[in-house]
Amino acid sequence: MNPHSPTPPTYGPLEQQAASKLIRLAIAEDLGENGIQGDRTGQALIAADAMGRVEIRNRQAGTVCGIPVVNQLLTAYAPAVTPTWDVEDGARLDTVATVGTLEGPVQHLLALERIALNVLGYLSGIATSTAAHVEAVHGTRAVVLDTRKTLPGWRHLAKYAVACGGGTNHRMGLFDAILIKDNHLASLGNARDVATAVSVARNSSDPGVLIQVEVDTLEQLEDALKGGPDMVLLDNMTNGQLTQAVATRDQQAPGVLLEASGGITLTGIAAVAATGVDRISLGGLTHTVTNWDVGFDWVG
Repeated sequence: MNPHSPTPPTYGPLEQQAASKLIRLAIAEDLGENGIQGDRTGQALIAADAMGRVEIRNRQAGTVCGIPVVNQLLTAYAPAVTPTWDVEDGARLDTVATVGTLEGPVQHLLALERIALNVLGYLSGIATSTAAHVEAVHGTRAVVLDTRKTLPGWRHLAKYAVACGGGTNHRMGLFDAILIKDNHLASLGNARDVATAVSVARNSSDPGVLIQVEVDTLEQLEDALKGGPDMVLLDNMTNGQLTQAVATRDQQAPGVLLEASGGITLTGIAAVAATGVDRISLGGLTHTVTNWDVGFDWVG
């Protein structure tokens, strides 16, 4: 086990609020209107005063994420259960190990087992995938970013998981940055070219709001740079085109960041990073998640 990791991102009020809503939904759909007492099997077989202890153990290597959410779950619905964690979010586990131990009423441990494991498996899956992509671009200037391709209600926690894996968060939503995409331009018809669209967005937005524009050809890139964006998203370009795009940017507007996106995989991301782009965004970090294999092991 290698629990050392960079300082994990802050699990702040927005993450806590998102987790609280999701926990309430999870309790309702799994335990029904009776809450922690809604587990028919546990209520039928286990004495109310029976106490027990389980170890949460990973079955595969990966990056841990979701411990604060489990703590919220226990605080809200099973305060008699005491958690003891051996690692923290962002820790990399290279071998099978104990993530933490839960001790308390057996009925409560069994009732909340699946919810806790769903949270840890899903968020750790995102963190693990992100960490692999970040490792693949190590030594280049490129940072790995997420996108808005998240399940409704999970965005704050999914982006928190990306950060736990060493990735960088893109904008949270449509409300906190401007990204002029192809459909925005298509809806304008021939009324505006890319540079004009960037200029209009700059003039009509609040000071300090980041302006990014999506292009899919080198000609569009040259046009976009004339408008003075903060960033340009290079959509579905070949590595050769990305290399040319970096050269064009360096010559015409060296202060503009370039972001590659579209069809990028773990096996191909190193070559994309080698083109010299500053950012690489992948929707797959959050929309195609391989669940991290983690389980409850009964120890007493």
